[in-house]
Parts: sequence; structure tokens; C-alpha cells
Amino acid sequence: MERKLMQGMASGNHTAVTQFFFVALSNILGLRVSLFFLVLVFYLITLVSNIIIITITVVDPALRSPMYFFLRNLSSLEIGYTSSTIPKMLVNFLSEDTSISFLGCATQMYFFSFLGITECCLLAAMAYDRYVAICYPLRYTAMMSRGVCFQLSAVCWLIGVLVGVGQTTFIFTLPYCGPNRINHFFCDLPPLLKLACADTYRNEVAVYTITVTFIVVPFLLILVSYIHILHAILSIPSAAGRSKAFSTCSSHLIVVTLFFGSGIVTYLRPKSSYSLNTDKLLSLFYSVVSPMLNPLIYSLRNKEVKEALRRVMARKIFI
Repeated sequence: MERKLMQGMASGNHTAVTQFFFVALSNILGLRVSLFFLVLVFYLITLVSNIIIITITVVDPALRSPMYFFLRNLSSLEIGYTSSTIPKMLVNFLSEDTSISFLGCATQMYFFSFLGITECCLLAAMAYDRYVAICYPLRYTAMMSRGVCFQLSAVCWLIGVLVGVGQTTFIFTLPYCGPNRINHFFCDLPPLLKLACADTYRNEVAVYTITVTFIVVPFLLILVSYIHILHAILSIPSAAGRSKAFSTCSSHLIVVTLFFGSGIVTYLRPKSSYSLNTDKLLSLFYSVVSPMLNPLIYSLRNKEVKEALRRVMARKIFI
């Protein structure tokens, strides 16, 4: 893969691009500093909350159900997903040097694509788990056995790895001969395709295909799962029980829609309607805001997680 990436740096008599530069959001230092601290706070919340979830789901025996297995996978994924872009983003907010090497940009895109696609698939698997738990409670243990959970998780991660490799190789074997200024916060697909000095039609078709297959389809599967879940909730006799279930489902759907919606608009919008400033704004939602909300909505509002956290804290204090 590295050899192919380096081959993409030379084309004809053009001078090959060896590094890219991120365009600053603004020349106003105060605005950049404000955005730096805002993104830093979101990043720290993401890291701390996901580390807490991983820790308590590992050490507390009560949190061994398939749902918490998937949540632990999601938390591990979120740490890597946000760490692939945000640290460099934070440096660029305050530094005059916003450069990134050609190979560094390819590496960043690979991990962002790999972990982003994995998250799309994993969220669909989690929605399926909740669908089975609520609509087929008596068959839940058999349908979501330990082996099935491992297989679903492994497929999600494998899809992410393969799509990430293919997509990154496909983008970075294009010739880049200038300009080399990326009007974005990180190495993302749309702004890089605009910099390639070659016909990118095949690459755009590939982006659309990947977006439909691994972003739109999982999103539709999640919506279908929640339609069945909401139908099952309506049969709950207790008004309080229906209200609580609706509250949980609506929170999940808000986070899912925020993550998938911003990604779909970014990658499926026609090239003629691209707006780099709009893309930069949308990228903050699926790279910073949504990962921060996921652990808060999916886990830390959960009663079982709160009780497990109290038990772990009490055990540490006692020790």
C-alpha cells in the first residue's frame, strides 16, 4: 500500500505534492482559541466517558450482556476514531505550521475511514441487538449468544479495515501536483478529491457506492429496527414504561441521525453543490459532537451503568 501511495505522488512532468497544508478556519486568533478549547473539552469528555464505560463493563459482572459487549466495542472504537483527527486539529487551531506529510495525510484518512465505517456497521448491529431484546425477549439469549455477538463485531471491524484500505489507496494513488492547501480540519475525501490533478469521476462513483452501502444502508436498517421497537413499545401497558422507552429510543435516534445525517449530506451531495465551509461545519458533527454524545446517551444515562459505576467507585473507596 505504501508503494502505491508513493507512486501517486509522481505523475508526468508535474511536481509531486509531498505535503499538504490545512487552511485556517479564521485569521482571528480569539476565534481559533475559543474553538480550540471547545473541541478540547468535547474530546476530553469523549475520552473520559468511554474509558469509564470500558472499565466498568470489564470489571462489573452484572454488565456482561450482549448490549454491553457492543457498547464496549463502540467505546474502544470512539477513542480511536476521535484520536485519528482531533489532536492534529487542535494543534492546527493554535499553530502557524498547519502542514501534514503526504503519507501522514493518507494514514489519517485510513484510520478515520476505517473506524468511521466500522462505527456505522456497529451501530446497526447494536440496533439489531435492541430489536431482538425487545421484540423477541424469550429467544434473546439464543439469538444473541456470545458466538453471534463476536461474529457480528468481527464482521463490523473487518468491513471497516477493508473499506478503509481500499478507499485510502484509491484516493492517494491519484496524482497531486498542486495546489496543496486542504480547506478542511483533517484529511477527508471531498476536499482531497478537489486537489487531485486528474479525472476523479471513478473515485466519486466509488465514494457514492461506499456511502450508500456502508452509511445509508446501516442507517435504514437502524430506522427499521427502531420502527419495530416502537411498535413493541406501544403494547406496553404501563404509561410510565412507554414514556421511559420512548425517551431512550428518541435519544438514540437523535444521536444516530446526527452522525449518519451529517455523513450522508457530506458524501452524497453532488460535486457541483459542494461548499467547503458547509463541509467543515458538518465534519465537526460527525467527528467531534456525535462521538461526545454517544457514551452519554447510550451508556451513562443507563440505570444499570449508573449502578455499576457506583459499585465500582464504592469498591475503590473501600479499598
